[in-house]
Amino acid sequence: MPLFRSKAEQKLVEKGYDPGRLPPGQYLTEKWPVLHAGSVPHVDLATWDFRVWGEVEQPLGLTWEKLQALPSTEIVLDIHCVTRWSRFDTRFRGVHWRDLAELVQPRRSARFVVAHAEGGFTSNVPLSFLEDEQALVAYEAEGEPLTPDHGFPLRLVVPRKYFWKSAKWLRSLELRADDQPGFWERYGYHNDADYWREERYQF
Repeated sequence: MPLFRSKAEQKLVEKGYDPGRLPPGQYLTEKWPVLHAGSVPHVDLATWDFRVWGEVEQPLGLTWEKLQALPSTEIVLDIHCVTRWSRFDTRFRGVHWRDLAELVQPRRSARFVVAHAEGGFTSNVPLSFLEDEQALVAYEAEGEPLTPDHGFPLRLVVPRKYFWKSAKWLRSLELRADDQPGFWERYGYHNDADYWREERYQF
């Protein structure tokens, strides 16, 4: 009889998954739990817009219609929450950073990104993580528009980081020469958020 390091690993094997796919301290769920601080914002697409600004040559503002007209990309990735749940093979569709970068022309000084969302929420990542093939500003999940609980109309999707870095209700991306801690980072969450290293908190 095989030996398993945890019940989570045993369940992975029973479902036909490689147990090495699950980061340490996580468990697999087929559900998509809803977690956020504050209330779900009401968004009016008629007045909504999305901006890319900061260390760029051409600051960009897009209405919902103009954002939807940009080339779309679909990705499939595993998402891992700092609260220890993981969801495999989640499909997102949206606009890849490379298509936005062509429009805004980032300056050589741009090294970090701060995502600004409704209600003053922010998250921060190095720009290199948005250049990853699996990074998007996403407006669909599992073939359907994002639900309000999951960030309608737009959310950031950042691979290789705990999912709080993938800000819901996204309104703008600010490119910066220096790093600036986001909302949860200021409350003690780990700035790097690498789930393979279990970088959950800074204390």
